[in-house]
Amino acid sequence: MKMVQRPLYSALIFICFSFSVMAKPTDPYQLLETVANKTFSHIKKEQSKIQQNPDTLRDIINQELMPFVYYKFSALKVLSKNLKSVPKEKVVEYTEVFREYLVTSMAVALSYYTGQEVVFEPIRDKGNDKDISIKALIKDPSAPDIHLTFKLRIDPEVNDWKVYDLMAEGISLLSSKESEFAPVLRTNGIQAIIDSMLASNNAPIKLAPNKAASKNN
Repeated sequence: MKMVQRPLYSALIFICFSFSVMAKPTDPYQLLETVANKTFSHIKKEQSKIQQNPDTLRDIINQELMPFVYYKFSALKVLSKNLKSVPKEKVVEYTEVFREYLVTSMAVALSYYTGQEVVFEPIRDKGNDKDISIKALIKDPSAPDIHLTFKLRIDPEVNDWKVYDLMAEGISLLSSKESEFAPVLRTNGIQAIIDSMLASNNAPIKLAPNKAASKNN
């Protein structure tokens, strides 16, 4: 019996090792450009629905972008050094609520996009093997360019790149939320943060003024 089991066991080890070697991270630039273009294309296609019901943006972000967002890392990074003060049993609840909060925040951040040209800049700073920034421009002939920076890092659970932060005009989504959450967390605790995020998640999306006035379809 052992003579049968040992070769089988060895074969399984070899297969698992071979798979782990082959499963290398995808090119982050190519991944982001593909995902972002698909997201922007979907937003452009659904302009009439979005103007009638802005919450359609949440559906698009959930469908196109969130599978490639490292929300668990983002959630903990926002808490930063205050993470130590959060009871362990509350971390999971906070993280899951933060995921939906991130959907809402990204929907608001991208609400000004109405079909303008999106150009990805060549990578100048390759960062390191775990963290990278990729810049893009939303070009509008009737308005100044909008500068976006997507920050990505390797998610060890899947050994692939995922977005963990979005910067619009130099303002980091995570940094702004960290500054917003820190005093509330120190004064009222993590439940106050969770309640605040839930309220935001349940509130309707409001379109950016330029979007509401846009005639692009």
